[in-house]
Amino acid sequence: MKTKKRTTLLRYWTTRYLITLTTGLLVLSLFSLWWMEKTALEYRLSLLKYLADETADRAIKDNGQIVVGPLLSEIVEEREKILHLNEQPIIYIVDPDGEIIYTMPQLYIESKDNVLPNVIMNNKDTIQKVNINEENQVYVVKSPIREDSNKIKGWVVIAQEEGSLTEINQDHGLLAVMMGGLLIMGWGVIYVLSRRISKPIQNVAKAAAQVREGNYNIYLKEEESHEEEIYELVESFKEMTTRLKHMEKLRAELFAGVTHDLKTLVTSISGLIQAVKDEVVTGNESKEFLNISLKETQRLQRMIEDLLDYNAMAAGSFKMHVKSENMNSFLQEACYHWQITQEEQNFEIVVELPNEDVWAKMDSMRVQEILINLLNNAKQALDESGKIKVVLYEWNGEQVCIDIIDNGKGIPKHEQEYIFEPFYRGQKKKLKVRGLGLGLPFSKMLANAQHGNLVLKESNEEGTIFTISFKKASSE
Repeated sequence: MKTKKRTTLLRYWTTRYLITLTTGLLVLSLFSLWWMEKTALEYRLSLLKYLADETADRAIKDNGQIVVGPLLSEIVEEREKILHLNEQPIIYIVDPDGEIIYTMPQLYIESKDNVLPNVIMNNKDTIQKVNINEENQVYVVKSPIREDSNKIKGWVVIAQEEGSLTEINQDHGLLAVMMGGLLIMGWGVIYVLSRRISKPIQNVAKAAAQVREGNYNIYLKEEESHEEEIYELVESFKEMTTRLKHMEKLRAELFAGVTHDLKTLVTSISGLIQAVKDEVVTGNESKEFLNISLKETQRLQRMIEDLLDYNAMAAGSFKMHVKSENMNSFLQEACYHWQITQEEQNFEIVVELPNEDVWAKMDSMRVQEILINLLNNAKQALDESGKIKVVLYEWNGEQVCIDIIDNGKGIPKHEQEYIFEPFYRGQKKKLKVRGLGLGLPFSKMLANAQHGNLVLKESNEEGTIFTISFKKASSE
């Protein structure tokens, strides 16, 4: 199977940001060009209108006669320089009927073309756009020449091609330099930021590769990170490796402890049977030795069964028979059966049930195993004349919960996070009760397999509360 080629985080994001930035700047440049040309056109048309108005005022004398000549040409040329027009426009001075009197610059005009088109003269707009041909468009600006009586004696008509009015060559260069600078600066910023973000992730990835190879002795350099997600990633990974290292050490210790417990049982059974065989003990004493051997054998059998059941559950080969069960009757019966099997009855057990029957989806046989394990643990945590309370209730209308409450000494806080780890046994319990440390992990797996859960709700010096939860069901 061909492995898909992957790229680094730094290259991935800088490349895509560069493409996005380039596209954005290109769109912005096109919009800016359009806006600049539009603004330049409006500005230059207003300048032409100003030139037309001034020319119209200069072209008429006090006697109402239109006068043109070198003096007017000099004035117009001077105004054109002040207005900074890209190209010299064509200025027509015409009579009221549109017949051309004078042009600046002077043009040779045939007699048949000596009158401006009606499309220009009959249009009421002082600024208009005229199509000379398919490729050439001209803007025309008009200003009336009026005498004192406000009578129109003629027109000043200024014509200039659209391309000349919208030409902004100098601005194009400035825009290109600005956009290029933004592109380089933006790429540099994202490169630095991406490198800064990707570096701790790369370090975590390298460390994860070491953990995958079984090396938990890794070192992550302390780096100041302002990004919460990056900081949380690095810190969580550090905590994970510390926990893995601790669990690996704990696993080795627990494996040694389990091996020692099994070996102790086998040695004890072997020694007791050997004593009977060699007739070291006889009569009633030999029967007592055999009874002890039988109990030790049963304990050994239970430990092996726990191991087999846990492995089967972990491998997913454990079958569940989940169906709707009446939790009131089930819980009352299960607690009663457990109580009467206890050799020592120096404790009190109370079962609190709701007034109405509660139904849940579960495998009654497996739930009974969970319940017995939790009740055994509760009893082991009790001092003399302790109390165990079992409470059944509904939660959020969707779950059915069972609280197993004892008033024992509780679980030490530093041990609480490990109680559901396989083979883990608390220091006090390790010295007090023999076992493999699979009771709680196996119970939690059984609850999860039924779409339920088992959690440590609370534990302190006044007691411990474990909660089992299952999905609520309708009565059959």
